[in-house]
Amino acid sequence: MTQTPTAHTPAQGQARAQFTVPAQHPMVTVLGSGDSLLRVIEKAFPAADIHVRGNEISAVGDAAEVALIQRLFDEMMLVLRTGQPMTEDAVERSIAMLRASANGEGDGKETPAEVLTQNILSSRGRTIRPKTLNQKRYVDAIDKHTIVFGIGPAGTGKTYLAMAKAVQALQSKQVNRIILTRPAVEAGERLGFLPGTLYEKIDPYLRPLYDALHDMLDPDSIPRLMAAGTIEVAPLAYMRGRTLNDAFIILDEAQNTSPEQMKMFLTRLGFDSKIVITGDVTQVDLPDGTKSGLRQVQDILEGVEDVHFSRLSSQDVVRHKLVGRIVDAYEKFDNTHGTRNGTHKGRGGKAGHKGK
Repeated sequence: MTQTPTAHTPAQGQARAQFTVPAQHPMVTVLGSGDSLLRVIEKAFPAADIHVRGNEISAVGDAAEVALIQRLFDEMMLVLRTGQPMTEDAVERSIAMLRASANGEGDGKETPAEVLTQNILSSRGRTIRPKTLNQKRYVDAIDKHTIVFGIGPAGTGKTYLAMAKAVQALQSKQVNRIILTRPAVEAGERLGFLPGTLYEKIDPYLRPLYDALHDMLDPDSIPRLMAAGTIEVAPLAYMRGRTLNDAFIILDEAQNTSPEQMKMFLTRLGFDSKIVITGDVTQVDLPDGTKSGLRQVQDILEGVEDVHFSRLSSQDVVRHKLVGRIVDAYEKFDNTHGTRNGTHKGRGGKAGHKGK
């Protein structure tokens, strides 16, 4: 795409950019089915005039906005050249990354194309990859560090991406086994009153981990791998007293650990192992007055060598767009009313101390 001063708009700061889509790329891959991608771009840059003629795309408007549009189409082409299709969500996230970079809010050199084309794992015809800049940095941190904390709201891919990295590590023989664990915390229900055996009572807490495994591995192979001990899914209490060598270990829902449980888990680390701990400190289900180990550990281990904290936000939510708005709305409510998860903070011995 080339940018030149516009001939028909004399106002200062106006510019024109023109981009030619290579013949090997059908225009529908750039503009989207029914021009859906083009509409996303036009909505994001309402002050700019964007025109399409044949395989030529031109943009006229404020110089800074036109420069962003130029970068956007360049990044889109880099993604398309890898064979990966562009989606409306990918275009929106690319625009957000470019705007953050242009506004000086970005603190890295990663481009949208680098983020969107980083493959982690391919399984049964689909590829798992990060979709936001923070997700890419989280995945990169898992490669670089022995212990990584992924902290953020629901839907930011904390557990899913960690699971993908675990399966990748197992398949590439970096580790010999995967260990997945969660604290079996009673979220408003009493385990003792649930029907069934202890395993049947605990199983629902571990079900999300099984679901992720089924997305990433041949379902027929999972029982065999579990029977052999190559994959272990167990409550956190089962980790006590063990040393976990040559393993990729994931602790999910870590906001529901007590400080003592968090210390116990961290000290299970053995040789040639990697630990990823995920959790959402805004959704603590611990009994009143019990501190969250995930909240406390940030103060204890921040800055310790080979321990990394990756923090994700509502901007990294990859579920329905409404989920990100819900997360923001709850955060705004809590900040305005001095609450945490709708309960008042700071009142001794009451619900306000929930998960402090």
